Amino acid sequence: MPGSILGTSVLRVEDPALLTGAGTYVDTMSPESTAHLVFVRSPYAHAKLLRIDTSEAEAAPGVLGVFSADSLNLPPFHGFAALNKDVPRPPLAKEVVQFVGDPLVAVVASTRVAALDAAELVAIEYEPMPSAVDMEYALTANAPELYGGVTRNIAAGYRDPGDADVLGDAEIVVRGRFENQRVAVVPMEGNAILVVPNSANGDRLSTVYISTQMPHAVADLLAGVFGIKASSIRVVAPHVGGAFGGKAGIIAEHVVAFALADRLNRPVKWVESRSENMVAMPQGRGQVQYVELGLKRDGTFTGLRCRMVGDGGAYGGFGGGLVLGPTRAMAQGVYRIPKVAYSAVAAFTNTSPVGAFRGAGRPEAAAFLERIVDMAADELDIDPVEIRRRNLISADAFPVTTQLGTTYDSGDYQGALDKLLAVVDYQELRQEQAKRRERGDVVQLGIGVATYVEITAGGGQNEYSRVEVHPDGSATIDVGTSAHGQGHATSFAMIVADRLGIPLEQIQFRQSDTAIIPRGGGTGGSRSLQIGGSAVAGAATLVLDAAKKLAAQQMEAAEHDIVVAATGGLAVAGVPSAQLSWSELAAIAAQQEQPLFATFDFKQASATFPFGAHLSVVEVDTQTGKVTPVRHVAVDDCGRILNPLIVNGQQHGGIAEGIAQALWEAAVYDQDGNPLTATLAEYAMPSAAELPSFETFNTETPTPYNELGAKGIGESGTIGSTPAVQNAVVDALSYLGVRHIDMPCTPERVWMSIASADAASLASSAWSEPGDIFTSLPIRGATSGSDAEAVDI
Repeated sequence: MPGSILGTSVLRVEDPALLTGAGTYVDTMSPESTAHLVFVRSPYAHAKLLRIDTSEAEAAPGVLGVFSADSLNLPPFHGFAALNKDVPRPPLAKEVVQFVGDPLVAVVASTRVAALDAAELVAIEYEPMPSAVDMEYALTANAPELYGGVTRNIAAGYRDPGDADVLGDAEIVVRGRFENQRVAVVPMEGNAILVVPNSANGDRLSTVYISTQMPHAVADLLAGVFGIKASSIRVVAPHVGGAFGGKAGIIAEHVVAFALADRLNRPVKWVESRSENMVAMPQGRGQVQYVELGLKRDGTFTGLRCRMVGDGGAYGGFGGGLVLGPTRAMAQGVYRIPKVAYSAVAAFTNTSPVGAFRGAGRPEAAAFLERIVDMAADELDIDPVEIRRRNLISADAFPVTTQLGTTYDSGDYQGALDKLLAVVDYQELRQEQAKRRERGDVVQLGIGVATYVEITAGGGQNEYSRVEVHPDGSATIDVGTSAHGQGHATSFAMIVADRLGIPLEQIQFRQSDTAIIPRGGGTGGSRSLQIGGSAVAGAATLVLDAAKKLAAQQMEAAEHDIVVAATGGLAVAGVPSAQLSWSELAAIAAQQEQPLFATFDFKQASATFPFGAHLSVVEVDTQTGKVTPVRHVAVDDCGRILNPLIVNGQQHGGIAEGIAQALWEAAVYDQDGNPLTATLAEYAMPSAAELPSFETFNTETPTPYNELGAKGIGESGTIGSTPAVQNAVVDALSYLGVRHIDMPCTPERVWMSIASADAASLASSAWSEPGDIFTSLPIRGATSGSDAEAVDI
């Protein structure tokens, strides 16, 4: 057929509506008689509820109802994946509150202002209780027990049976204790839901308009909570203002809104404020990592021992299970490591529940592995690039199964690193660094390198699509993914245009409505192009096959001689005059009562494994501790690239979030569980002014698991950038004896490391033995672990 559109930079077709203000969000929707929902939230991290008096609030103007756990009487539930099946979450706190921001009273009024005013009138009496805020403290014998029968607040965990043996061959062991700090998701649009009950919209379906990544999952989860059929709930995701993993599944507020719409028999809307979002939306990351790397003196890796602690937050948010699943799966990274032992435990704490954030367990793996590799390079006086070269898995080894049982599909890790070094003058950077050190400059230069591999489409390899060609020659794509900024409308239309030769402007895209799309996995885990795109390709191919058969009949030609015409439609190869347009073909098909459409469910054999190499250059002011990122270069490999413009956009967004975690962002609590970063005045979200221009490049190593050869790209930038930047900060100060600085590398932390910089003290401060909790965990395999071990988020 004519030259393919695939592989070219095509402007996103979905952007004009967003740029001109034509987008539709939950908060822009207000059906007649919409009631507004507001929550009264706990100011305590852990407290008994002694008394709730709603009488004054109920009498306030415009109030339609005030509800507590007792009056609403809703069942506890698990919002996405259960970290601990024995500790479900009550939609409204009952008897005990478990974190600051825990909702315990729902106020519904005719206006949001009336609901807010009435919420101020609810009187609640608490009895504060001791709290467990720090995840490691929560696992000690001295911590308060947060849930009856849960010993030492262990949500889930396991011990590797080979834990004691993996370092026996080492000539040197390098150890590090790393904190991968908790971060807030902070999408531009917080959570939002509008529930229109069935009797209010004249339909058998209750309609839920919700800001979500996964409409079908929302229907299934709500149906499970209320004991009804998912088919009785229509879920629609309009435009979504960002998610990044924070809008997977359902949360307590969604359950309450659904129940109240049914009880009041009128539409109910809840839109999260920014202050609510900073405490109520599940947060990401949150691990303490004890890592030991065994090496020969020539820098060859001999073994890796990991003992990891994950923070589940209140009620055991499913993100606490990421330390048990994805972080473990990717613990070996891009390296040949003969022995790996990995033990992990997730803790309940009195903090906001932990969920997913861009990368969901994989950035945490790359972070600890790339730090311990840099520490090993420093210990052995080997260049950080060289020690990586000596240990990378070779390109001819694929597919390769790691010591953790993870099978990588394809890769060329050395190729990505070579390309990175080809576009930066690494030696020149090292020479400039040496000159600054020799001069004793106040502002020192740091150079950080990270090589990584990650897993995409790890928990959802099935997807639905439908493609139809209409009598006017246009086409419609239906797909079960749910885009919210990823560019699906453009990418999927490119696939159909490539298969059928229909111009992009004549292709309509439909998603995110369970009444139209019968099934779908939504969007998460960088799954959409490889799974959803392959489903679209499959459906388009079936349409093409049917159209070829029809055209062959109409033009009295052999079916194998029918080709896509350069001018649109189908033609007989070598006979320019023998041609039928798509409108003609669709009209004929309709007359024969066989419309030109096909559905296709794609199932991928396994997950795919994108990879790459990043280099960060930072300047560190040794008098103030301020870190300024001055250059970031990324080489990311996501398999075959269909639209370089979209791929580069995903790289840029991921890099920005990765740098932000390395240098600025952290969700912080005091010892009593009070959030200290509950507004954007305290939570350090960077703007473009704090970031350098990014230099993004790609290699292309197709996966054999789908015909597109595509892997995921949405999270790669986050995974590669964070350790590169952290390594660069430490590298800038390594000549002073600094071996490690935990993230975020704030001016205070950097300055304190400089102020106490002598090799002996800093070497010891980088390591401490974990608590005794790991000796009491069950052997991996003897326990089912957590449902959060393999999910796309």
